[in-house]
Amino acid sequence: MLKGIDPLISAELLMVLAAMGHGDEIVIVDANFPSDSTARHTVHGSALRMDCSAVRAVEAVLSLLPIDTFGADDPVQTMQVVGDPAAIPEVVAEARPLFAAERAAMGSLERYAFYERARDAYAILQTTELRPYGNFVIRKGVIFG
Repeated sequence: MLKGIDPLISAELLMVLAAMGHGDEIVIVDANFPSDSTARHTVHGSALRMDCSAVRAVEAVLSLLPIDTFGADDPVQTMQVVGDPAAIPEVVAEARPLFAAERAAMGSLERYAFYERARDAYAILQTTELRPYGNFVIRKGVIFG
């Protein structure tokens, strides 16, 4: 345990978050996401795990990770509901205030586009979230001195 670090952040996740650079992305996913096969394509190469809801994982990660606000597109992406891309899943609605507090705009990607984006990420963090569409791509920003 370390002072000031959320106890859900493992040593491996801490190392990954510190190693990521500006523009790198971490993908926080629900329990149904194909995290192992997708993570094999990422920079980190294997799935990380956090035994909590997706929203709690977002909260823990955002306690350390700045979100990119320089990009032309939205620094946070979620997965669209299949057949209803305008729908806002419960888990996304619950997480929205956490991103709003960071002044981070949110967008959404079609399911297979989300999978492709996840393969290009730095790392995948799988949660025990059972609600559908509890998936978030978060682009790392910078810390100003």
